[in-house]
Amino acid sequence: MATPHTFRHIALGAMVLPLAVLAPSAGTSATGPVAADAAVQGRGGSPGSTVDHVSDFYGAYTDALHDVGHGRLTDALRRHYLTPELRRTLTRWEAAHHRDGVLRAKGVPIRWTVEYNDSGMGHCWTRVALTWNDTGKHQRTSHLMIQSDLATRLISGIRTDG
Repeated sequence: MATPHTFRHIALGAMVLPLAVLAPSAGTSATGPVAADAAVQGRGGSPGSTVDHVSDFYGAYTDALHDVGHGRLTDALRRHYLTPELRRTLTRWEAAHHRDGVLRAKGVPIRWTVEYNDSGMGHCWTRVALTWNDTGKHQRTSHLMIQSDLATRLISGIRTDG
């Protein structure tokens, strides 16, 4: 006969078992350890959010650069997330500066963050912080101001900030 004590043990086991199954995978992946902050931070977004659109672009763009470098994937991301006018402007900027116009730098950042800054007159401005590994163990952060069109959520301007 089951007692209240038995039910407590069953309920506790039902709560702990899923945690035990997930615990070994929380700190590792198929390719090695996962960063500690990835295990505790959630990610989310909304397809209707202009800020999330910028964040999605910078996440996908830096991942593509990290994984395969410049090529068809980064070009496709630019076509999907950037206005045609901005793409033309970036082509001219990159020819003059010999750097990636989306990042305003050479190389691939090791981390990025996106924050809402302001909106008005049909536009939204977000701040992007890119963290880079410099020589040795030193890191530096560069900042960009991103302009997006609220009607389309497309990125229409990129400039350095600060």
